[in-house]
Amino acid sequence: MAIEAGDTVVIEYIGRFPDGSVFDTSRYEVAEEHGLVEAQDADPDDYSSLSFKIGDEEVIEGLAQGVIGLNAGETETLTIPPEKGYGEFDDEKLREYDPEVFEGMVGQPPEVGLHVHAENGLHGDVTAVTDDAVEIDFNHELAGRTLEFEVEILDTW
Repeated sequence: MAIEAGDTVVIEYIGRFPDGSVFDTSRYEVAEEHGLVEAQDADPDDYSSLSFKIGDEEVIEGLAQGVIGLNAGETETLTIPPEKGYGEFDDEKLREYDPEVFEGMVGQPPEVGLHVHAENGLHGDVTAVTDDAVEIDFNHELAGRTLEFEVEILDTW
């Protein structure tokens, strides 16, 4: 039976950018081949099939909508635009802080690439540091990006 809203789906997936570079996968061997295991300091247990219920907003909209109509055993490549993925890049989510204030809030000196957790629950990355300001980007790291997911439907109910 074809997948429909309300069904639970189990998939294996490979997430790529349009240039073919892999940014995420459920398959350890793919992660290893593309340097994700080393970059994420991961082990084989960190990679497994993904299960989600269509309509419960457990995954991005484009992935949930993209599997509707497929059947167990099928493989499909889904192209997901930013608005159905992690949203458009939002300049309003770029914030600047005084370096001393930043260090007082975070407890360490600012450094480009540092990942921070704000009190309001947002996560961000330090993108620039000058004598006068620390810039933090609170956009999701995949915001503004078109994504391609190769999905294999393992099971559905």
